[in-house]
Amino acid sequence: MAAEAETGGERTEEPSQKRLQDARERGQVPRSRELTNFATMIGGSATLMAVGGTLATRLSQMMRHGLNIDAQALRDPDAMFTALGEACSSALTVLLPLFAVLIGLVLLASLLLGGWNFSARALAPDFTRMSPLAGLKRLFGLRGASELGKALLKCAMVGGVCAAIVSWTFRDVMALAHMEPRAAIGRGAGLVAWAFVWLCASLALVAIVDVPLQLFQFKRMLRMTRQELRDEAKESDGRPETKQRIRQMQQTLARRRMMHKVPTADVVIVNPTHFAVALKYDANKMRAPRVLAKGVDLVAQNIRRIAEEHRVPVFDSPKLARALYRSTDLNKEIPAGLYAAVAQVLSYIFRIRTLNPTVAARVVRPNPQVSSEFDDT
Repeated sequence: MAAEAETGGERTEEPSQKRLQDARERGQVPRSRELTNFATMIGGSATLMAVGGTLATRLSQMMRHGLNIDAQALRDPDAMFTALGEACSSALTVLLPLFAVLIGLVLLASLLLGGWNFSARALAPDFTRMSPLAGLKRLFGLRGASELGKALLKCAMVGGVCAAIVSWTFRDVMALAHMEPRAAIGRGAGLVAWAFVWLCASLALVAIVDVPLQLFQFKRMLRMTRQELRDEAKESDGRPETKQRIRQMQQTLARRRMMHKVPTADVVIVNPTHFAVALKYDANKMRAPRVLAKGVDLVAQNIRRIAEEHRVPVFDSPKLARALYRSTDLNKEIPAGLYAAVAQVLSYIFRIRTLNPTVAARVVRPNPQVSSEFDDT
């Protein structure tokens, strides 16, 4: 068993936040029917106790009105249907507050455990639930055993309380037949309300047991193996192979963009083949020369090739090329310590541009010096 756990075969790990979120998207959230039943019962009994007198008065009025039938209306075939419709409408109006309270409590009980959740995926048909084998597994599994035990507990608790209520209210219920209708309805509503209160007391114990049980079963169902945790971490952080591939693609795209800028450079300083740095300077837009492209070995050769194809001057200065490559990032201005050396090169390049080739060939090439802080030797 230990070896199996090490390899990630057992579901011993708590569900991750991503797994919990995926479960919510599938419509899987912890719910407790016993908590809903308890909330419905306690809310209904409290409402009956609060508005029982009003309900009794309205119901007695409805009964009196329903029994007071006009003799002429008995000869009209549609009169009874009209009276029935009016009675139903009046009863719905009277009972509507009670129904509203019950619906609100059902929604509140669902929000207390699991929260509000709507999932379109949960509405899709799942034909695997129709499998007899899956049904047998649910019936005889741990969840089925817990549901059976909970049902037996609920049956014992509620049955015992119901028996006690019947024994306690039997005489009062029988006495309702000897009371006036209005008084009987009021007394009956009170008895029903108190019966609900005692039933709620029994359901409270069942709900207290069921809520932690549902949370435990929900998390147990979503437990993960160690391998699943590793795989999820890789997917969240990105697999190394994928991240490396993305970096390669990013570098390729950046290199292409960099190469497209080489023809616009003022000069390419080389070393002579291992390093190459393309510089651009516009006195109206830049405070200092800016690096448009740089590279070593094959990239440096490509920069030089593109520069020669587009007649961009190539200046051979090994130390300056290495210093520029190592000290300046792409599209950044060169450091102040290289201003003097780069200024000599650019001044020379800008000067020979205005001269004819014969005169330009006689101009002495500068030998820019690099300070010791940029010396790589």
